[in-house]
Amino acid sequence: MLKSLIEYDFISVAYELTEAKAAIIALREIPFYREWTDKLQQVELRREIEGTTRIEGAAYTEKELDAAISDTTEQLLTRSQRQGRAMKITYDWIATIQSEVPINASLILDMHRKIITGADDDHCVPGQVRGNGENVTFGQPRRRGAEGGMECMSALVSLSNAIQVEYQNHDPLIQALATHYHLGAIHPFTDGNGRTARALETLMLKRAGLHDICFVAMSNYYYEERVNYLKTLGEVHTASGDLTLFLRFGLKGIAQQSRRLLNEIKPHLQKVLFRDLVNELFGRLQSPRKKLIADRQMFILKMLLKEDSMQAKDIYSELISKYSNLKAPIKAFLRDIFGLQALKVIRIEYENEVPVCEINLKWPMEMTEVGFRDIIKNLPKAKGSISLA
Repeated sequence: MLKSLIEYDFISVAYELTEAKAAIIALREIPFYREWTDKLQQVELRREIEGTTRIEGAAYTEKELDAAISDTTEQLLTRSQRQGRAMKITYDWIATIQSEVPINASLILDMHRKIITGADDDHCVPGQVRGNGENVTFGQPRRRGAEGGMECMSALVSLSNAIQVEYQNHDPLIQALATHYHLGAIHPFTDGNGRTARALETLMLKRAGLHDICFVAMSNYYYEERVNYLKTLGEVHTASGDLTLFLRFGLKGIAQQSRRLLNEIKPHLQKVLFRDLVNELFGRLQSPRKKLIADRQMFILKMLLKEDSMQAKDIYSELISKYSNLKAPIKAFLRDIFGLQALKVIRIEYENEVPVCEINLKWPMEMTEVGFRDIIKNLPKAKGSISLA
């Protein structure tokens, strides 16, 4: 056991730490509606549960995973499903733990108890460290955990004491990753060590502010990078506990997962800005004729905001009632579509010679009121294309 449980080269991790913190700040500062993140929360939690159990070798279909993490009392047939259900219960519990509750040996044992109960308690006592003579080897290269019995419990207490004292001199992100590594290195339990280490990291990242907007699925990153994940854990052991390599790997994951989540929130925000500008500019058209055209174009844009892109013929089929009472319905539809293209509100691409209309979510950043009026003024009365028709 190292004299210090949090040894690393700060200069070597400074870049990754800065990138991770910048990504978290960007994620926390972006404006959002609660309903967006509520939906993403469920997706992220699923990714987390799937990642942390698959690292341990769990295998299930999408339908089996859905059943495992649902709130139903449906009987779960496989061990993998039961592990998924136990992780769902654990992460729901983590979300309720108040910040003043200390991260000590008792909390870690409670966490392990929830992870194992109902899933692996046929061969592992929930919430209990390995006893005398219950020794384990794990990882690549193979290494031993703490000796079963008193040494195992003493190592767990030493880690929890370090979290309370020594770790407080370091960045919270580094604290979380260091705890992840050392709990895995102690390997205090007969089973569930990896899942417990990643769940404990989740709690500490929550306290570091990473989950202020939405749950960020680090286990999804560890699963996708499983080879490098296991390799860096082994390299820390080879380096006599110097955490530098694992910290760089973990901080890179925090930045990557935060940016991925940010990119999933951005389209929702872009659509809000898009709707606002469309309503404002199209609503200012004054002549009766332009208002009628604008109303039809607004319907087209509403459809594309839901679908992002559609074939032109499908748009016309959906909106045929808006055009059927006109003298030349196809011609009017083409005029509306090409008018939107001229305004750069939509793009028209061709897939196997089939025209596909796609919304331009960057339009609010590209269009001004003056530019909008100039284009409207210069639009021809009608425009068509045989290929589009």
